[in-house]
Amino acid sequence: MFISPWVIGFLVFLLGPMIASIYYSLTDWDSFNPPKWVGFDNYVKLLTDDPVFWKALWNTFYYAAISVPLGLVLGLWLANLLNKQVRARKLFRTLIYLPTLIPLVATAMIFRMVLAPNGPINDFFGLFGLSGPNWLLDGPWVKPALILMSAWGAGAATVLLLAAMKGIPRELYEAAEVDGASATRQFWSITLPHLTPIIFFNLIMGLINAFQIFSQVYILIPKGKNPAGYDAAQTMVPLLFDQAFSYYRMGYASAISWLLFLVILVFTVIAFRTTRRWVFYETEVK
Repeated sequence: MFISPWVIGFLVFLLGPMIASIYYSLTDWDSFNPPKWVGFDNYVKLLTDDPVFWKALWNTFYYAAISVPLGLVLGLWLANLLNKQVRARKLFRTLIYLPTLIPLVATAMIFRMVLAPNGPINDFFGLFGLSGPNWLLDGPWVKPALILMSAWGAGAATVLLLAAMKGIPRELYEAAEVDGASATRQFWSITLPHLTPIIFFNLIMGLINAFQIFSQVYILIPKGKNPAGYDAAQTMVPLLFDQAFSYYRMGYASAISWLLFLVILVFTVIAFRTTRRWVFYETEVK
């Protein structure tokens, strides 16, 4: 009785729609008329006769391949800085984590102003006599703009890494100092190995979020107003959204969603398979 609200919610809002989407992915359905069974035609068309799908998949890979490592490195660097004894350390921690509390829509609206042709970033370039690009208008600069925006949310990873740093036994550093290890050697031999479980967690969550990027593209680069920019920023979830709610091809959109699920699953499995080589668990017995 006590778990029934969760069970009912899981069946109605998660498992039920997932099973339904598998069925609809094998049909031609516009959400108004009864679905027409087409088998695997949607999948065959996506993989063999839809260049937009492959472009969206490539854009998604491009975004994930740069934004995820960038977020990991930036979070690790910030956590290491905040772990030092400096003045106003609590204030800096708050300021770095604060962007993660801002709703994504509000963040996108802020970056629309920041990345404008006459925005602060291009004004900064102008101080050095450089002409900044049209970040959200020129096709080659759209994906770098989205990647730059992704770095804005590195505070969440930073907080987790900082908490893990606080849990590393101080005795390890004292022993390393006695042995003459430098600060750099202590970081690579003590700090980094103890942080690998949190780095792995941030890697998995970063991959999932990167492959599911939607709001930034939908808000910053609206369809129809900037065809070149929208084409360069077309990723999997915006493509799914267009097929489902612009063209009313729900069956086709369901097929896209399951292919995206398989892509995320493959990368997640690969990441888990590599953990024995680089993730250190202090309580693990090998």
